[in-house]
Amino acid sequence: MKINKNDVVKALETISAPGEGKNMIESGAVTNVMTFGDEVVVDITINNPSLQAKKKTEVEILKTIHDKVYQKAKVKVNLKVDAPEKPKIKGKEIPGIKNIIAVASGKGGVGKSTVTSNLAVTLSKMGFKVGLLDADIYGPSAPIMFDVENEKPLAINIDGKSKMKPIESYGVKILSIGFFTQPNQAVIWRGPMAAKALNQMIFDAAWGELDFLLIDLPPGTGDIHLSIMQALPITGAVVVSTPQNVALADAKKGVAMFQQESISVPVLGIVENMAYFTPEELPDNKYYIFGKEGAKNLSNDLSVPFLGEIPLVQSIREAGDVGRPAALQENTPLENAFKELTKNVVQEVVTRNKNLPPTEAIKITTMAGCSAVTKK
Repeated sequence: MKINKNDVVKALETISAPGEGKNMIESGAVTNVMTFGDEVVVDITINNPSLQAKKKTEVEILKTIHDKVYQKAKVKVNLKVDAPEKPKIKGKEIPGIKNIIAVASGKGGVGKSTVTSNLAVTLSKMGFKVGLLDADIYGPSAPIMFDVENEKPLAINIDGKSKMKPIESYGVKILSIGFFTQPNQAVIWRGPMAAKALNQMIFDAAWGELDFLLIDLPPGTGDIHLSIMQALPITGAVVVSTPQNVALADAKKGVAMFQQESISVPVLGIVENMAYFTPEELPDNKYYIFGKEGAKNLSNDLSVPFLGEIPLVQSIREAGDVGRPAALQENTPLENAFKELTKNVVQEVVTRNKNLPPTEAIKITTMAGCSAVTKK
């Protein structure tokens, strides 16, 4: 069969490239279409550098041509990524820290801090130098999860300056507002005070050489998030969600916050926590209490990577409560789940650093009583 080029073009007008509002032809993403008998060659350029976006684009082109033009067509897709250039970092950097990863969630109660702590210890087990900044000012949990509730950071002298020495546990350097408050003391601070405390823990700390600094953000999308992105050039963000719709709606807002043009922090991917329940007495059974693959489907819809799923297992909660993250357990399904998650995060960081320039820190101005976010 001889395929008509115009038929292919019309078929491609029915789909869009990831992140493009217009169809592939109208947006100019498709730069060339050639046909040779039953063979079709499509040259396309997209702006999204993630592996998932590239794969999704290729699959949609293949499916559309097979469905709308000729089922047995031999299709070759030549895909090129043309990521828009962004200015280099103009914000503050912390000497010795290679990558800064923000871990966020659209709502509370989805296990963001649990994922962060287990991601940190897994990175450490893999041989990386890791730090964790507990930026959840109003609900710090890192001291409990790492069994260092009673520790207090010491002051040390670095090049004539007094610096806080982070508390170290399981190979992870940790700072949290929880080290400076009493367990029964509520932190009742306005935004500027919280931002000042965070800046002290970021810049007045002796972090040393780190491959990764993980920042455990508060739930939601608010003032603390803007303060962190104002203070630091974030390498990328990880968004944690559970599978149910109410959490997914908020996770979508979290992704949208980082992807705003004025913020533009690369989203490394989405983690599905509490993906399914496995009772201890039935280790091979999976019960999808909160729904099935909701976060995975969301990642496909948003064209961001899916980093992995973590089951709802009683031992995860128990491990966090006694201050020994579940990923420390050897040769268990949980260790394997966190190991797979961590490998995917590392891979996305490598891909992000290869394909994109460093993230630019943002600056925040006030206009008519409302916060406005602009680039530095």
